[in-house]
This record gives sequence, structure tokens and C-alpha cells, in this order.
Amino acid sequence: MLIPYYWAEARLQNKSHGKQITVRRWGWSDASQAEAQALADQRAQDALHRILSGESLPRREIKDSYGTQEGVPIREEVVSRHGENVITRNSYGSLCLNAPRVLFADIDAQWPDALRIPSLALLLLVFTGILVGLWQRSILIGAGIAIGLPWLWSGLNGWINRARRPKAEKIAKQQRLEAIRAFSAAHPHWHLRVYETPAGYRLLAMHDVFAPTDAPAREALAALNSDRRFATLCALQQCFRARVSPKYWRMGYKPKESLPKSKWPFPPEHLPRRQRWVEGYDRLARNYAACHFIERLGSSTTHPEAERVRAVHDQFCQAESGLPLA
Repeated sequence: MLIPYYWAEARLQNKSHGKQITVRRWGWSDASQAEAQALADQRAQDALHRILSGESLPRREIKDSYGTQEGVPIREEVVSRHGENVITRNSYGSLCLNAPRVLFADIDAQWPDALRIPSLALLLLVFTGILVGLWQRSILIGAGIAIGLPWLWSGLNGWINRARRPKAEKIAKQQRLEAIRAFSAAHPHWHLRVYETPAGYRLLAMHDVFAPTDAPAREALAALNSDRRFATLCALQQCFRARVSPKYWRMGYKPKESLPKSKWPFPPEHLPRRQRWVEGYDRLARNYAACHFIERLGSSTTHPEAERVRAVHDQFCQAESGLPLA
């Protein structure tokens, strides 16, 4: 599992023929800060050498919420360890459980029937407003049509979607749950715990352990229509992940000071502000659940490692608390 505790960055410059090349690379370690810095220095030297040899490489490593494709682990603060399992805090402040061998699968239930306004239709309305304005020789009339009709249409579209959403989401969730039960019926030796999340469902496999990069895990995630980026991240990080605390916007958490946009490890000047944000978030998060346990499917076989992960997961998620989802 690639969830390092220590991180360091190396920055190298080379000036040649009037051009300056600056290369930045990260290093990481579970042992020490010095080991992380040594790896960063080595990776920066290697990258600079390859660039000077004519190879096209990025000058710095770009990180998004799902890590990178360069073999660099996801940069997240390690909050606590529970045996081999690690709790980290992700880029938007939520806690995540990282388990090296216990399979999680998040399955979104997106409702597909939202009405959308074609861009061409909006352009035609604007064009119509311009033509009417020219015909009437009135900028006011033309602007009113060109701006007002799209605005009215957009407002009506939004109202219809808001009215349809509860029923559409309920249908989408029911369809996903039926697909999960069909998977269980086709794999009766599997023991699955099913949790409801704000966006759909989460599954926890209890009967066995898996390697994120091996075929059984990849095939199960694909058969369950789990998010593809989630499956890619699991393989990259060599672990399975589950968000175990609420998303701050779903709780309505809007402190005066927003969460700093810097990435872990944070600049020292951002630490006090981040700490204040996290303390406020943690106080409010106690009133919400990240998921609700709803049912068990399949066999009763339980692997001891899966049971240890379940205990940590359910405690952090408040999965049986009955609190509102967020």
C-alpha cells in the first residue's frame, strides 16, 4: 500500500545556452524525512538528466484528487493507523479509510433523465434577439429577447429538474440495488455488506481479501459498475479506499476562512488556518453519517481481516447511527 507518512520535494535548475530548466520532483517514505528527501533528490536528478537528453517530460508533477499516473502516491495527511489500515484526510477535508486487501466498491446512482438545454438552442435564441432588435431598431428589445428568453428557459429547466429529481434518484438507486443483488445471486460465495451513500451505494466484501491490482478485484469492480477512476486509483495506490466522514458542502459547513488550496504537505504559513478549518469541520461532522448500513448479501463467511476493517469503517462512518447522510 502506497500511503507514505513523510514527504519532501526537490528542485533542480540547469542553465545552458541561455535557457534555464527547473525540475521539481517529490520523494516519499514511511521511515524518515531524510529518506523522503533522498528519494526526491534522486528522482529530480533522473528527470533532469532525461530532459537534458532530449526526452519530453513534465517539469513538475501535477496532482489531482486521484493521484498521478507517474507512480507517485497520492499526497494526503496520515491521520491515524489501525494495523495495516490507514486513515487519511483528502484534499477537500474528508477522512478516507485505506485498506490494502479488503475490497470496497462505491457505486453511484446517477439519474440519467435530467433535462439539458442544447447550446445550439441558446445560440438560436440569442441570434433571434439580435434579429428582432435590428428589425425593431431597438437595442433594448433585442437585448431583452437575447438575454431574457435564455434566462427564462434556464429557470424553467432548473425548476423541472428539481421537481423530477427525488423520484428519478429513487428509481436510479433502486436499479443499482437490484444490480447489486443480481451480482450477489451470481456469486453466492461472496459475503457483501451493503451501505447507502448520498450518491448511491458502497459494498464491503467480507468473505475474502483481494489484491487491488489482480484480476478478481478488477473484474468485480467492473461487473459492479464501480467508478473507473476509483478502480484506477485503487490499483495505483495498491489499496482500496472509502470516504468515512461527510463532505463539508453537504453539511452546509461554510466557515469564514475557507480550506487552503495548498496540497499536502502544507506550507507552514497555511497550517494554523487549516487547523482551524479542520476543528470546525470535525465538530460538525459528528452530527452526520458518511453511509448507512442497509443489508447483508450472500454467504456468512467472514475473513478476520475484513472484520477488522469493517469495525473501523462502521465506527468512523457512524454507519448504524441513523444520523443524516452527508
